Amino acid sequence: MSSKERPTLGGTRIKTRKRNIAAPLDPAAFSDAVVQIYLDNAGDLELVAKSIESSDLNFSRYGDTFFEVVFTGGRTQPGTTKPDEGERHPYSIIEYEPTREVILPSVIYIQMILRRRPFLIKNLENVMRRFLQSLELFEENERKKLAIFTALAFSQKLSGLPPETVFQPLLKDNLVAKGLVLSFITDFFKEYLIDNSLDDLISILKRGKVEDNLLDFFPSAKRSNEAFSEHFRKEGLVALVEYNEKKIFEVKLKEMKSALTTQITEESDISEVIETVKQRVKDAKLPDIEAVRVLWDVLMDAVQWSGKNQQQNANAALRQVKTWAKLLNTFCTSGKLELELMYKVQMQCYEDAKLMKLFPEIVRSLYEQDVLAEDTILHWFRKGTNAKGRQTFVKALEPFVNWLEEAEEEE
Repeated sequence: MSSKERPTLGGTRIKTRKRNIAAPLDPAAFSDAVVQIYLDNAGDLELVAKSIESSDLNFSRYGDTFFEVVFTGGRTQPGTTKPDEGERHPYSIIEYEPTREVILPSVIYIQMILRRRPFLIKNLENVMRRFLQSLELFEENERKKLAIFTALAFSQKLSGLPPETVFQPLLKDNLVAKGLVLSFITDFFKEYLIDNSLDDLISILKRGKVEDNLLDFFPSAKRSNEAFSEHFRKEGLVALVEYNEKKIFEVKLKEMKSALTTQITEESDISEVIETVKQRVKDAKLPDIEAVRVLWDVLMDAVQWSGKNQQQNANAALRQVKTWAKLLNTFCTSGKLELELMYKVQMQCYEDAKLMKLFPEIVRSLYEQDVLAEDTILHWFRKGTNAKGRQTFVKALEPFVNWLEEAEEEE
């Protein structure tokens, strides 16, 4: 054997590694098979579900195609909602009447399928996301059917369908600009609230990460709180309007507290603080009573309390009252508002142990600074309606009230 020849082992069989050869995708055949099941059972969804359960179709491979058949009656062209070649059936969701009674059985049917094949939830997400991102390709009536189906899916707690899958695809600029998203979301809200509370709806919106951005569903030219209220009030969704108005109010109230806290902490000029409060109250349409409550909260929150040292706490609270008496005076413009301030002081002293014994001193200081009138204090003492800590505070305030009454008799 020459040196160039390589040795071999006679009779030895050289094995080659087998390759995994993937079977070619055939969604058309799968689609036709599912369509045939619908046709064989004349669209009876209970029978269709049983036939699908007993079939050997490859749902793990063609899950998206399955839901295309469910929604549109057959396979759709890649990346669109247009029908592709192949068999179709007339029992799809977009072929139904746009009513909850007709569409609800489809939701229950899909729920049955998902219980047996939970992995299909991802395919349902894929198809719904694609359809919602392509709303302009559907007719108005078909969009309404999709909205009703979506609302019923959440109402029936369709297995594992995340709200983010539904709401985020809707926020495409071109869909919003055409008003398609507002129309869809309005139909969704109206349908969902038939069976569910507003709190349930808000919970879904939170999970969908859109609760704080409801105006994003409006075309830019109509993106205002006034337009929001007008639109949904017209559609009969008064509870949603009231919720949004309350939310706006709370945001403005928070902003007002933040701005006021900064000014108080920095000891800004009192006239500047008064103008800030007036403007904020006007912008937020804040009731006078609420403004008085906010002022007291902010003033007391800004006090540098001294742990358990009662005298230092008393001095700090009284110093704050004296410093900002003019601010309180500006907004306590009636006996009713003065009484509200007394109730506010009462509540804070009741809830905060370090202030419990300071109630009469604070009231006296407010009187001396002309924030509280004598009549207001006497009215609270004799006829006050807030029961929290009242017995204790009335007893503590009694010497001061006696002094007021004696002074009044002398005059």
